[in-house]
Amino acid sequence: MLGPIFIIIYLYYAFMFSLLLVIAVYDLKHKIVPDVLAFIFGILAFIGMFLFRGQIDHLPSLLEFLSGPLIALPFALFWLVSRGRWMGLGDAKLALGLGWFLGISVAISGAVVAFWSGALVGIYLILFHRNYGMKSEIPFVPYLVFGAFIAFIFDLNLFQIGL
Repeated sequence: MLGPIFIIIYLYYAFMFSLLLVIAVYDLKHKIVPDVLAFIFGILAFIGMFLFRGQIDHLPSLLEFLSGPLIALPFALFWLVSRGRWMGLGDAKLALGLGWFLGISVAISGAVVAFWSGALVGIYLILFHRNYGMKSEIPFVPYLVFGAFIAFIFDLNLFQIGL
């Protein structure tokens, strides 16, 4: 029989990945990340730092608190420098929650997986589909969600940062 703690943790992660899936599909269809969904994900990820990391009554370290902003910062800089042409601000908003949700090392690993998988799909689309070119917009959130899922499932720590 499964304990109540396991069921609560399972439901939390199932809900979070379901929310990520909804955000990814919405981004694929509309090329925008709804602020309310990114906000809900971020708040729940922040709360999860206190409840689902190790033991009960866990007080996050400074690095855990900063993991969200540190993951979001490069995405925000891409948006700022390019004035939204390279990447949307929704990617940075989602990355904030992903940093808190996964922790800095796993989130960076997930971002690497996202960039590589997005690059491979983008190259494929450019080479083999007439509707795509170098200036085509390809939503990045689905790749962020894919990278986060792969990094979470395999506990991917490519850089062994932090904890």
